[in-house]
Amino acid sequence: MLRLLLLCGALGCGADPAAPLTFTMLQRTRVSKGSSVFWGNASLDGRLSHLLEGHNVTQVLPLEPPDAWARRQQDVITYLLYFGQLVKLFNKERPINYTQSLGCRLGCQLFPNGTAHSFYEVTLNGTAFLSFHVPNATWERRWPGRDAVAAFAEMELMKYPKTTRDLQHFLNTTCVGILQAQSAGTGKQSGRSHTPLVLGLILGTFALLGMAVGIFLCTGGSC
Repeated sequence: MLRLLLLCGALGCGADPAAPLTFTMLQRTRVSKGSSVFWGNASLDGRLSHLLEGHNVTQVLPLEPPDAWARRQQDVITYLLYFGQLVKLFNKERPINYTQSLGCRLGCQLFPNGTAHSFYEVTLNGTAFLSFHVPNATWERRWPGRDAVAAFAEMELMKYPKTTRDLQHFLNTTCVGILQAQSAGTGKQSGRSHTPLVLGLILGTFALLGMAVGIFLCTGGSC
């Protein structure tokens, strides 16, 4: 599958001149009995740019020079280890014997007419859980029914206005800027300057999902 993605990225499989340019990040976290497993990827206009497997993050596109990328890799590994330690701590306080699968999909699109659209969606066990309304920088429940845990998660996330503002700025400004540079034919140069922010968003994604994990492990699924 990875080879197919790379081949299609190189050959422009299915390219449509009228289609929007897209930057997308996909990330999954599985938590079970105090252990957490991570995997995901980032893609820029259909080309795989970063790959996450366990505690390993790989730069598929050469957006950063080797020395800078080595430092970035270590930052990610350190964060993932810290995340795992928090999960173990939560599990000691309130053990849960079933598996929770958290995921997020986020990014932006730039249309040929210059308009843009950004998105951030969080799922729990494959079901829509929360979404981020970018224009107003607010979290919204997507969980079916009046679920107390979803309401609690929404309330907790809204307690951190700096996080919501930073996320809004990234999706509205930085993410769209990456695509504008790509559209202008300067994607590689722009990619070098924006890569730390791209990977910073990966870390921000884990931070938000870490909060969600804490909610479920500490409450035992009820509030």
